[in-house]
Amino acid sequence: MRTSLILTLALLAATPIAFAQKVTLPLWPNGAPETTQISGPETDITKPTDALVAGKKLMHLTNISKPSLAVYPPATANTGAAVLVFPGGGYRILAYDLEGTEVCTWLNSIGVTCVLVKYRVPFANHYPENTADLEDAQQAMRITRAHAAEWHIDPNRIGVLGFSAGAHLAAVLSNHADYKRPGEPANEPSARPDFALIIYPGYLSDAPALNKLSRGIDPTSNTPPTFLLQAEDDPVHEENSLIYFQALKEAKVPAELHIFAQGGHGYGLRPTNLPITHWPALAETWFHTIHVLGGPTVSPKP
Repeated sequence: MRTSLILTLALLAATPIAFAQKVTLPLWPNGAPETTQISGPETDITKPTDALVAGKKLMHLTNISKPSLAVYPPATANTGAAVLVFPGGGYRILAYDLEGTEVCTWLNSIGVTCVLVKYRVPFANHYPENTADLEDAQQAMRITRAHAAEWHIDPNRIGVLGFSAGAHLAAVLSNHADYKRPGEPANEPSARPDFALIIYPGYLSDAPALNKLSRGIDPTSNTPPTFLLQAEDDPVHEENSLIYFQALKEAKVPAELHIFAQGGHGYGLRPTNLPITHWPALAETWFHTIHVLGGPTVSPKP
């Protein structure tokens, strides 16, 4: 039987850490809440024939049975803000560089601590049929808040950023941060993100109709401010962002939506000649707009 979450967080918080470089911690040092169904060692299954993104290969990590987080602090000008990053991959693999380490490089460049989450994959089902993905996300957020002072993070400026399936996971955490198994006590610290960036999400709208939210999304007035971005020609369908944005609007959640004509799916932050790949500039402006980073960067109108 696993120890309580409070004891787990206490163990992690008591672990001495030299915080001058990347830190890696297990999410569940005493074992995850459920028995893993993942077999085989963690491996990168990238093949020479896999498609390139902006002329470069990307990692395809799978068989992740021991989830972890890696903390990348900014080298200079730490703003105190932090973002948990969930790479995508259809809950089968994690695009760990394209939608992970490369994201940390960008976040660090604007003074934001990056917490890269290596959650369990592959899964046949995700939340709500399977809760392991949400539990990994909750645990990553709670560990981060438990270490906030040590990692020079403002506990009230910790957000999430996800891509594709990772964007779905970021949305699930945004709406179900207080999830607990029947009979379990409420857990602290809070797992609710202070803001969320949802980048080319999947699984947010029901196929094939694509006209309503998928089961288990359920935004409320407690859902954090959200930034959404997708391309109209995304084969995963831009309705995922459109329908979620409308639901956020109806719940009176501050939200910003960007839909571009072209871009497809799975471009990460690698710049191309398509305008959508320069979305980090839009996200940085949004950080200022919601006061995660300083004040607004645009000059007031005369």
